[in-house]
Amino acid sequence: MITPAFAQGSAPAGGAEIALQVVPFVLIFVIMYFLILRPQQKRVKDHQALIKNVRRDDTIVTTGGLVGRVTKVQDEASEIEVEIAPNVRVKIVRAMISEVRVKGGPVKAA
Repeated sequence: MITPAFAQGSAPAGGAEIALQVVPFVLIFVIMYFLILRPQQKRVKDHQALIKNVRRDDTIVTTGGLVGRVTKVQDEASEIEVEIAPNVRVKIVRAMISEVRVKGGPVKAA
């Protein structure tokens, strides 16, 4: 009449099958590294160089959208002084600089 159906015994998972299952994940991580992580690391490195090279009389744009002229820079300090309007000076953190629009003159030796 009706015969019982038994599951077929399968061979234990071999090394080749596991390797084929892992290959797509490795490819995804490699692609993510080259398309996302490396360009981001380059942008961070360029931004750090930009912040480090800010000088007096540079025109900058902050991440908040303020545009001003740098009036005071101390090499070791994390803050700079920016004039955002005539006789209106504010201190901002260097990391908040998003762009240097116009480079100032050369730095005079003290």
